[in-house]
Amino acid sequence: MQYYSLNGQSPRVDFREATILGQAPDGGLYFPETIPVADKQFTNNLQQFTREEIAFRIIRPFVGTTIPENVLLDIVTQTINFEIPLVQINENTFSLELFHGPTLAFKDIGARFMSRCLGYFSGETNRRVSVLVATSGDTGGAVASGFHNVEGVDVVILYPSGKVSSVQEKQLTTFGDNIHALEVSGNFDDCQQMVKEAFRDRDLAQKIFLTSANSINVARWLPQQFYYFFALQQWKGKQPPVFSVPSGNFGNICAGLMAWKAGLPVQHFIAACNANDVVPRFLQTGKYEPRKALPTISNAMDVGNPSNFIRIMKIFNNDAEALKKMVSSHTTGDQQTKDILLDVYHKHKYLLDPHGAVGYDGLQHYLETHGGEQGIVLETAHPIKFLDVVEPVINESIPVPASINDTLKKEKVAQRIGNSYEELKAYLEVNR
Repeated sequence: MQYYSLNGQSPRVDFREATILGQAPDGGLYFPETIPVADKQFTNNLQQFTREEIAFRIIRPFVGTTIPENVLLDIVTQTINFEIPLVQINENTFSLELFHGPTLAFKDIGARFMSRCLGYFSGETNRRVSVLVATSGDTGGAVASGFHNVEGVDVVILYPSGKVSSVQEKQLTTFGDNIHALEVSGNFDDCQQMVKEAFRDRDLAQKIFLTSANSINVARWLPQQFYYFFALQQWKGKQPPVFSVPSGNFGNICAGLMAWKAGLPVQHFIAACNANDVVPRFLQTGKYEPRKALPTISNAMDVGNPSNFIRIMKIFNNDAEALKKMVSSHTTGDQQTKDILLDVYHKHKYLLDPHGAVGYDGLQHYLETHGGEQGIVLETAHPIKFLDVVEPVINESIPVPASINDTLKKEKVAQRIGNSYEELKAYLEVNR
């Protein structure tokens, strides 16, 4: 499998090079030369396979010969060694719980897969790799956990000051060792722009071997297809489900669309958004107009210029009308998010996190005009990660999972910097 830059100005590379580089030299995102189509005998009979077999069959064509099959199977097995259950909320709505991993967020899968791939690749080179990542919340903790003490790899995480939850901040600032946190005076888009500038800086590239762990990296993005297949493996409906995906940087729903293109039976996708509604407005007007990110209580989705939307357009050959047939979008404000949290908790005894509540609202809005259909909300994080928001809404304390008890007791360690690339570059050059 070869990968090419969507900017069209860089040479094609294999999975290894695409993973190590993160972003193409011309600043574009890498995209696979072809989207492998799975055998219908496989996609129609997922219950007959183990989760490890499913994940291995899905990712193997994308990896090609860059990782031996026995090593890849071991990587996949380590990546998904926790529950990913499909839980019924009401008659037509199910929750795919993606928060049973070590940092209680869906990004554990992509981060664990990528860290193990990069660990394998770094063993083939004498150069130390520096992973640079921007986070709006959950990515930071997942990357920190996935890469902690990985041999030959340093990690630098940029996060917007005051715009991640207290639990998220603890998860990305308390590992130490090879994990370094930078608290940026700005928003997520500022952090993401600084990371992109670092990858375009040829002078810096001569000094530091940089790669990215954001969903712009193919090794972070592609394994997110796994849990869409796992959802269908557990699906009992008579027709394919609708997926409602809380969407910020659009890597998650983009992976779902890749799974659909591979042959996974899906009725429709909903890009569920908060006040950062660049894509909903695009689907309404045909105009893609990035805006400054607005802070919300579903902070991991606070993205004003989603990087992966260009990949989604590529999946549909840049045909907006074809996109609209398969993907719709819905916007949910903060107060409505709180109302949904409380309503679902009281009526169905199910506690959503703010992102899941946005996804739930998007799905209910869709089902109102599509009678007889059923859908799956991707519950992307455990409610404890947003206890500052959720506990006042339900007026109850959320039990703290044992897996993060120790983390919450640790002291935050982060360096404050401004939102200029010059400050980031200075930090990287001094601490490389």
